[in-house]
Amino acid sequence: MPASRPTPARKVLDRLSLPERTYVADALRTETVGGVLLLLAAVTALIWANVPALHSGYESVSDFHFGPEALGLNLSVAHWAADGLLAIFFFVAGIELKRELVAGDLRDPKAAVLPVVAALCGMAVPALVYTLTNVVGGGSLAGWAVPTATDIAFALAVLAVIGTSLPSALRAFLLTLAVVDDLFAILIIAIFFTDGLDFAALGGAFAGLALFWLLLRKGVRGWYVYVPLAVVVWGLMYNSGVHATIAGVAMGLMLRCTRNEGEEHSPGERVEHLVRPLSAGLAVPLFALFSAGVTVSGGALGKVFTQPETLGVVLGLVIGKALGIFGGTWLTARFTRASLSEELVWPDVFAVSSLAGIGFTVSLLIGELAFEGDLELTDGVKAAVLTGSLIAALLATVLVKLRNAKYQALWAEEHRDEDLDGIPDIYEQDDPAYHLRMAEIYERKAAEHRRLAEVAGGAGDGDDGPA
Repeated sequence: MPASRPTPARKVLDRLSLPERTYVADALRTETVGGVLLLLAAVTALIWANVPALHSGYESVSDFHFGPEALGLNLSVAHWAADGLLAIFFFVAGIELKRELVAGDLRDPKAAVLPVVAALCGMAVPALVYTLTNVVGGGSLAGWAVPTATDIAFALAVLAVIGTSLPSALRAFLLTLAVVDDLFAILIIAIFFTDGLDFAALGGAFAGLALFWLLLRKGVRGWYVYVPLAVVVWGLMYNSGVHATIAGVAMGLMLRCTRNEGEEHSPGERVEHLVRPLSAGLAVPLFALFSAGVTVSGGALGKVFTQPETLGVVLGLVIGKALGIFGGTWLTARFTRASLSEELVWPDVFAVSSLAGIGFTVSLLIGELAFEGDLELTDGVKAAVLTGSLIAALLATVLVKLRNAKYQALWAEEHRDEDLDGIPDIYEQDDPAYHLRMAEIYERKAAEHRRLAEVAGGAGDGDDGPA
């Protein structure tokens, strides 16, 4: 009886497959550009809100109302940004989640354990840190969910600024982590920040979603069908009392993200390719422009570290996120008997975990929902989100810079293509044809070196010097 082959040990954060790496690179490229715009929008908002000559203009624009009153949609500009534009962001998040579930890392239950556990721990520990801080300090527990969210666009913008060559496995881990994080953030908003329900509007929203799903199943094409329907579903969801962004993620989850025979791209991939730039380049930066404009002064910054609510947010983002994600990753590896990829060390995981402490877009949104009606505390929590995200970014920058030389070497190895066939050599090492091509390349190089040496030697022999 032949001996059974031993099962190879599973690797944590091992090198991605080539198709997955290509998808991650394309997705992160757009998110990085969007993150830079997000940074610019946040800085613009802070300047606009804190320069005395401009402050009144910021307030006037943010509070300007427009929209059909009869439909319950006469909203302020800031409200449209938070409830309307962010629905586009969550629509893309829904597509990302669907793709991960059917074609990405979350498809395989064994591979899905790591990002799911890491994301859950990365949300539970910040919430626990916030809660303990406010129990001890006598603050409000209403903001427990504020430090639980990660802003992937902001985090990637920081990576772009510090110029790191972070390996693709770590970037993919960060992206998958953020997708799962977004899912749980959506559930938190839907469950904990829904007040009174209008069941007629909610029923209409569900009927619209059912029609959306049916049209997709029947293969109906055309933006002129889906965009008006999406707007109607969004309006009904908003009037139902459930946060309107839930409509976005629900429609994103309905798109098919697997390819049929003969398809180069699935419908979900095509729509995501079209909508992601709108989300990253317009929706999220405009939300930041009208949400990050808090008045900052020495006294206000001092309160960030003295009020239990704001201190809890800062500690949750900086300490809770890093410890939660790192601890979840380590425990997953420990109890599944998996080992870390040979190319990485555990401090690399901690650096990425610290980067996830940049909680901007969704944290600002949850802060507005948690302390609605208390303008002073809402502004304080926003300042705490900005402060905590900045500290987390600085900490991650230091940790990543310490390993940047190693990352650059890994990046160069991942992209080396000596046979110039468009496929990195590292993905062809087990292909006999690749080794044959490389042997031919080396033989040509050796022949060229020999020819040059003979030419140089011949020139030397002909020069006998003066007679």
